[in-house]
Order: sequence, then structure tokens, then C-alpha cells
Amino acid sequence: QVQVVESGGGLVQAGGSLTLSCAASGRRFSIDTMDWYRQAPGKQREWVATITSIGSTVYADSVKGRFIISRDNAENTNSLQMNGLKPEDTAIYYCKAVLRPLAVVWGQGTQVTVSS
Repeated sequence: QVQVVESGGGLVQAGGSLTLSCAASGRRFSIDTMDWYRQAPGKQREWVATITSIGSTVYADSVKGRFIISRDNAENTNSLQMNGLKPEDTAIYYCKAVLRPLAVVWGQGTQVTVSS
């Protein structure tokens, strides 16, 4: 069974930076893509960023130019560097791992709060 755990959330002032980490662990698994999603209070969960196994990245328009996703395939981890944070970035951030051949594992989430 594969588990995904996020860390690095916290409270930061607007304009500040925060780096989230995601680690996958378990037996005999291979990760295809890794994604970050977020869910603000009263809103639906929304996609933030994706990184493929070869390092290609895609970002939501709302974070493009401010967030950077990176990945360490050997360690089965990824990081989401968040710069220029805005109050509207406040949400619970979730990491998702898409495993080969076909399975999806979500983490429990980490809270990010941006104060104005």
C-alpha cells in the first residue's frame, strides 16, 4: 500500500514564500505524475500544478510565474515552492500521486494560510 504525506504548510504574510513537500512511500510502486491541488473554505478542490516523471510541468493560471514544482524520482518526493503568496492562496493543499499502471493516492493535506 502506498501512502502520500504532505508537509511544510503554515502561516505566512502576503508576499512571502513557503515550500510544501510531498513524500510517497510503500512497497513496489512506480509514480507517473505528481500533482498539487488546493481547497479553500467553501470552495471546490482545484488543481494547482503537475509534474511528470520526466520533469515536465504545468501550472494553473492563478499560480503561474509564482509557484514552482520540482521532483526527485529517486526519493519519490516533490516540492512546491510558493512565492509571492496572496491571501487568496489560503487553502488546504493536497498532493496526489498517480501510480503505474492505474492508481491514485492522495495525501491528507497541509494548511497554508496567507495573512494580508
